Amino acid sequence: MLAVRLLVMLLGLALGYLAGNALAADQPGGLGTVNTLSLMLAGTLTALLLAPRAESLLGVFVQRFSRWYTTLSPRTVAAATFGLIVALLLSVLLSSLLRSLPFYTWVLNVAVTAVLAVFFVSFAVRNAEAFGLLAFPQVRRKPGAKVLDSNVIIDGRVLDLIRAGFLDGDLLVPSFILREIQTLADHQDPQKRTRGKRGLNVLEELRALRPIRVEDWDTALPTTDDKLIRFARETGARIVTNDSNLGKIARLHGVEVLSIHEAAVALRPQIQAGDHLTITVTKSGQQQGQGVGYLEDGTMVVVEDGLKLRGKPARVLVVNNVQTNVGRMIFAKVDREEGAA
Repeated sequence: MLAVRLLVMLLGLALGYLAGNALAADQPGGLGTVNTLSLMLAGTLTALLLAPRAESLLGVFVQRFSRWYTTLSPRTVAAATFGLIVALLLSVLLSSLLRSLPFYTWVLNVAVTAVLAVFFVSFAVRNAEAFGLLAFPQVRRKPGAKVLDSNVIIDGRVLDLIRAGFLDGDLLVPSFILREIQTLADHQDPQKRTRGKRGLNVLEELRALRPIRVEDWDTALPTTDDKLIRFARETGARIVTNDSNLGKIARLHGVEVLSIHEAAVALRPQIQAGDHLTITVTKSGQQQGQGVGYLEDGTMVVVEDGLKLRGKPARVLVVNNVQTNVGRMIFAKVDREEGAA
């Protein structure tokens, strides 16, 4: 912010010079010059004192302007520009008609232009969906198309779904999703770099299985999720994701979502009391003698008196199946034949 401080000091210097010149007209030459220099110095020092406050106010203004600017959509900007063009053209026509009036001045011309600009710009912005099409046509709607989120690309399970024929229609990848994955692949953090490279590899495998359409589309919305929802609404495509929060927000906007996570949960085998399972007890439970193991899908299995079988496969009998807010838990006991062995 050094530039701001210098500009404020130059402004104080200029004001001091103007004030000194105004006073020098009524004073002798030498005294007027001294007073002018004194006022210039006083203005510069005053500006130096006020510079931190000016920097703070400017910072607040820049932040508010940035937030406002990022919320603007290309369609709204196009609509406002169209309204301003119409206002300027009408202003030129009216000025030609009003020039013959005896009370016509340039002030009247500016006032008429301002009124026309306010009216047409506000009207165009309120109807941005119609006026914005003049400069930013809608992306061609693609019924049945699927737009892929970066998370679901990096996850990789979409490959199995496509091989199994569960995802039909066009596969769309917006350019901002591609840039996000590329940014991760070039990141300095090893974990993020690994995720990004995995995403690029998955895209290569997807392209070998099915054609992928990379849409050169972007907007000034602040987050990738907001952009993805806007893109899906404009194209009529469904979002394929494993992000539950994105899915909830997208549905609130009327966008159809295909959640791989929800599909995986729905396809889990329904284990009932009395079923037999074979698991490996990996750690102790909360109660004495309890053992804890996990199914392949990550479901926790609590085995009564199972700690003695720790580290080896054990056949257990399901006693209860409980659904909690963090997932499913299965309670079991060691099969009698296993315990006897």
